[in-house]
Amino acid sequence: MNIRKRFTIGLIQMSCTPDPDENLKRAISRIEEAISVSAKVICLPELFRTQYFCQSEDSAFFDLSESVPGPTTEALGSIAKRAGIIIIAPIFERRAPGIYHNSTVVIDSNGEILGLYRKMHIPDDPAYYEKFYFTPGDLGFQTFDTSTGKIGTLICWDQWYPEAARLVSLNGASVIFYPTAIGWHPNEKEDFGHAQLDAWRTVQRGHAIANGVYVAAVNRVGHEIPANGGAGIEFWGSSFICDPRGIIVAEASLDREEILLGEVDLERIEDVRRNWPFLRDRRIDAYEGIDRRYLGNDKPWGKKK
Repeated sequence: MNIRKRFTIGLIQMSCTPDPDENLKRAISRIEEAISVSAKVICLPELFRTQYFCQSEDSAFFDLSESVPGPTTEALGSIAKRAGIIIIAPIFERRAPGIYHNSTVVIDSNGEILGLYRKMHIPDDPAYYEKFYFTPGDLGFQTFDTSTGKIGTLICWDQWYPEAARLVSLNGASVIFYPTAIGWHPNEKEDFGHAQLDAWRTVQRGHAIANGVYVAAVNRVGHEIPANGGAGIEFWGSSFICDPRGIIVAEASLDREEILLGEVDLERIEDVRRNWPFLRDRRIDAYEGIDRRYLGNDKPWGKKK
């Protein structure tokens, strides 16, 4: 395969309506815009076809799920084939009756489904009741071998886990994409908002630095209030792309729909890793215990033999 050494990625920062068909239509329009300015890999935000329904627990929302392949992959696959691009499409996946996943589908430049990632880390916080809806992923931390090289896709809550970024990087990813739906509880924003956003940005820049890869995080915008009322979530946008030194290549606003573009230079990865050889210097012989839940005060009966 003839791998591009340089290519442009496009992140679609968008708001989402209650109408899945309208959201798909709007996403397609923005993908076409990104194609017109030479984006070769385009990523949509987490669960882009719906508003963020996980603010409450309601079994009726399972009706929003779809199979893979399904309507979303068919619509986006035809665009990918026509334009010769790669699309990363977050999906509320219906795997079987009673088994649903928060997933991303990677659609290759021939329009075919190249692979599927199922979100591994599932949160259960106020207004983020994802454990009610999503079965934890069972496909591991994969990379997908595209015409632009290997890419990884993780999803939102996965952003906080260095192990996930490390494994995707060790599998050869040059870019880690993080489709996201994250924001403020309005009653917390004044006291904690700046620190929360800064932590979110910082931890992902850290993944780029520690692994010598590009990181691309794409979020939604808008204030979504569930049908049963409440304060809702104010999604903070701020989609960004950073290089293997953690330098921000491009960053979106807090509250506007945008198409964010940034160039990936594969030779930059080589250069950074030669000077910051973190992968070379890892002590893989000394990490026993990293697969344990906790080590600090385990009693003898809680330890592996």
